[in-house]
Amino acid sequence: MKGFVKDIESIAVKNVDFRQVLYTAKYCQLVVMALKPKEEIGAEVHRLDQFFRVEEGSGEAVLDGVRTAISAGFAVVVPAGTNHNIINTGSVLLKLYTLYAPPNHRDGVVHHTRADAEADNEHFDGKTTE
Repeated sequence: MKGFVKDIESIAVKNVDFRQVLYTAKYCQLVVMALKPKEEIGAEVHRLDQFFRVEEGSGEAVLDGVRTAISAGFAVVVPAGTNHNIINTGSVLLKLYTLYAPPNHRDGVVHHTRADAEADNEHFDGKTTE
């Protein structure tokens, strides 16, 4: 079967890795993330659009300096060119999934920690899941 058809909420809630790329299509990519208490993605700007959905925990979304409290059920859409960050302000893991359009990371990559992600200068190499 082509595509990805799975219970993303369950996968996101069970995930304990900082970043795990689940599926990469030609024009979008599905990734789950888990941020430790007080951890953040880190301020960044992409030349692509990004969508976040929070499944567990609480935090802040920062878009071009505007801080908004987020928690389970929240969606955050980050248009290309927007300086953004997601910060875990709670006391438990902040679990979420994100869609990049187009893809941003190498297919299948797993970064167990933020330090692993920062040490790995990987980027989407054009290879998709299928």
